[in-house]
Amino acid sequence: MNKVLIVDDEPVQCRLASETVARAGFDPLVAHSGREALDILARSDDIAAMILDLVMPDMDGMAVLEALKRRDTALPVIVQTSQTSLETVVSAMRLGATDFFVKPVAPERITVSLRNALKVKTLETCLRVERNKRSGAFGFDDIIAASPAMSRPISLGRKAAASTIPVLVEGETGVGKELLARAIQGSGDRAGKPFVTVNCGAIPKDLVEATLFGHVKGAFTGAIADAPGKFREANTGTLFLDEVGELPPETQVKLLRALQDGEIEPVGASRPVRVNVRLISATNRRLLNLARDGHFREDLYYRLNVFPIYVPPLRERREDIARLAVHFLTRFAAEEGRHVSTIDPAAMSLLESYDWPGNVRQLENAVFRAVVLAEHAALTVADFPQIVLAAEGHAEAKSTTHAAFTMARPIHIDQAAPPLRLAEPVPSPVADRFLDESGDLLAISEIERDLIAFAIDHCAGRMAQVARQLGIGRSTLYRKIKEYGLEREAENVA
Repeated sequence: MNKVLIVDDEPVQCRLASETVARAGFDPLVAHSGREALDILARSDDIAAMILDLVMPDMDGMAVLEALKRRDTALPVIVQTSQTSLETVVSAMRLGATDFFVKPVAPERITVSLRNALKVKTLETCLRVERNKRSGAFGFDDIIAASPAMSRPISLGRKAAASTIPVLVEGETGVGKELLARAIQGSGDRAGKPFVTVNCGAIPKDLVEATLFGHVKGAFTGAIADAPGKFREANTGTLFLDEVGELPPETQVKLLRALQDGEIEPVGASRPVRVNVRLISATNRRLLNLARDGHFREDLYYRLNVFPIYVPPLRERREDIARLAVHFLTRFAAEEGRHVSTIDPAAMSLLESYDWPGNVRQLENAVFRAVVLAEHAALTVADFPQIVLAAEGHAEAKSTTHAAFTMARPIHIDQAAPPLRLAEPVPSPVADRFLDESGDLLAISEIERDLIAFAIDHCAGRMAQVARQLGIGRSTLYRKIKEYGLEREAENVA
């Protein structure tokens, strides 16, 4: 639930504003002076908005706005005061106030203003994140993660960003491994340089080497031009190998050499090419387990696993669910032009209690669907039927068989099975047409008989064409047909 800080030296006004804020679905906090408000903001980083009175003893509202501006705090501030001068309004807006009220204020006006302010703040955050992704300046402050479980991955990520050490990001599907990789690049010396993503599990086996290392013209069928490959595309920047555990064994050997020597050899090239690439790998299975079971090379594992970072699943950081849901809601509502502004408490409780086997990606898609289908300004439990069905289905699974499809329970990364690799097709033995069942050579008469029978069938019984293609006369052909007893075959075809 979003927290709203109410700053006013009048107890009655604080109580009235708190009731209004609580009815609007927010969590009110109260400060009776400007200094107390700044102290609360210094201790808490989860304040979503502030309702600020301008006239207070000791430190007035204008001084608080100036302090927030010096701190470069992007906090929506709604100003309320009994003063009605235009100069006061202009001064407050120049210092960063998002709205201005003259006391007394109708509760509905405060509610609308708060929701608009939070919506604008979230939209600004979305735009900043997308802008930073495009420019290569995406950082750890752009990641929505306030839960204690995310403090260690982010702390390790900040340390990794200060060097070029190879990083291995492990975590279940959809937890945000690529975002962490982007933050590592955007916070280091390679910020603004190329960030190239490769999904190793989505590349056909025959094209993995050419995709990663490139190829020269004519190296294989269809290579009509030189291709640089992902390593050269990421030169001076970062190469992100997603699902690196899916790489076939022969490619793992070549990747190991590229990491050791800093050189790649394009397919068909006569000499290697030097590359300067920061490598970040990711996997949704424990790479150690894959190496232990023989599905991944141990020497490559030790080369990639220099600086491992584990990203916990969403069910282990439930404190982030509400923030993520509101973020996705605001973004999709703006993109789709939908007038949906909030999630009611019952629906939010449902989202926070669900285990999310698909993690953040699944939450994002669930909110997207709810926004598109919503008929009211607030999302309700009815807007998440798939989540309700999955939650109820698991609860009843022990006693009854649920008729409808329900999503599987989450599988922790340690229990994830190794990738299913299709066995190489074994060619079926083809009998030699010149040998009999015991392996001895057939008599020439038997070979000739089979050839004539095949020719009659192939030419649809047209004897002139059969004789011409076999290189014999028609009289000879008819004699051999009679000799080998092929009259019935010739009649059936004809």
